[in-house]
Amino acid sequence: MSTIKVNQPHALPKDEAKSRLAVFEESLGKYGVKLDWSGHKAKLKGTGVSGGAEVADDNVNITVKLGFLAKAAGVDAGKLEASIKKRLAAAFEETA
Repeated sequence: MSTIKVNQPHALPKDEAKSRLAVFEESLGKYGVKLDWSGHKAKLKGTGVSGGAEVADDNVNITVKLGFLAKAAGVDAGKLEASIKKRLAAAFEETA
C-alpha cells in the first residue's frame, strides 16, 4: 500500500481554508472519492483508497492511502501526489 502525504500552508482562518477545499473535493468526486467532514477533519473514502484531510491553523494536510484496487487499476502514486499538490496550490493561490 502506498501512502501519499501532502501539506499545503495557508494564512487563512480555518473555516475559509476548509471552504477552499471545495474545488479539491469536486475533483475527487469525479473518481468516486469523497471527504466525510467532522469539524475541520475529514475521512477520505473511495474504492481502493482511504485517508483523510485536516485543516489546521496554518496548513492543510491530505493523506491518501492507495489500496490494492487502486494499484491494480494503474494509479501511479507519484502522478497522483503531483496532481494533489497542484490542485491544493491552486485552491490556496489567492489568499490576499
